[in-house]
Amino acid sequence: MSRSRKKTILPRRHPKKTDGLSCNRLSSLKPVHTPPHGVDLIYQDESLIVANKPAGLLAVPGRGADKQDCLASRVQAGFPDALIVHRLDMATSGLLLFARGAEMQRRLSHLFREREVQKRYVAVVSGRLELPSGEIDLPLIGDWPNRPKQKVDFASGKPSLTRYRLLAHDKNAGTTRVELEPVTGRTHQLRVHLAAIGHPILGDALYGGEGRAGRLLLHASALSFAHPLSGEPLALASEPPF
Repeated sequence: MSRSRKKTILPRRHPKKTDGLSCNRLSSLKPVHTPPHGVDLIYQDESLIVANKPAGLLAVPGRGADKQDCLASRVQAGFPDALIVHRLDMATSGLLLFARGAEMQRRLSHLFREREVQKRYVAVVSGRLELPSGEIDLPLIGDWPNRPKQKVDFASGKPSLTRYRLLAHDKNAGTTRVELEPVTGRTHQLRVHLAAIGHPILGDALYGGEGRAGRLLLHASALSFAHPLSGEPLALASEPPF
């Protein structure tokens, strides 16, 4: 199996929760075939595909001829039936899920709507985050005069919840590495929530992060869900490149 370093395979067991974060494991994975050019393929079977999106690459095509290169088109070059199920910001790297066909896209999208997909991100934020774990519960809405920015709005914002767990402090850099779980999936949710509590993600010029990082230090590091056909718990992981 190629890229085995990016997967965790353990015997099937009941989900375990730690600090409010849960993780499921897959008891068996099918072989990953040669990926399409320019695609870091993490997992593939007859139902779904998981690929690793690099920072700076669009998830889906944008407007204009110069914005057609994206992870979706690269994956579809090798798997014409691949349909994207969720998205990542262009500046964010990490795991992205594709369905094989419209029916599987419907099933996987249902899992996301019902919050049956556990997502984990790793970020490096400015300052020293003191609490070992916690929640950020702040309603969000589009900041229309300053699009594409989002903002906290207690009057009109949609409920938005992020759980976090402290991973490490860097005293010399004055930063904190954290694991993030977006319970809801609002646009720019993690970026706005961390900035709102005074710890913007490094490299996030849109929300006050310091620019010295060279990129947004936010990586979609884990996806866990029950396989829509077998029901087996599937857990896929990708180490942050920072």
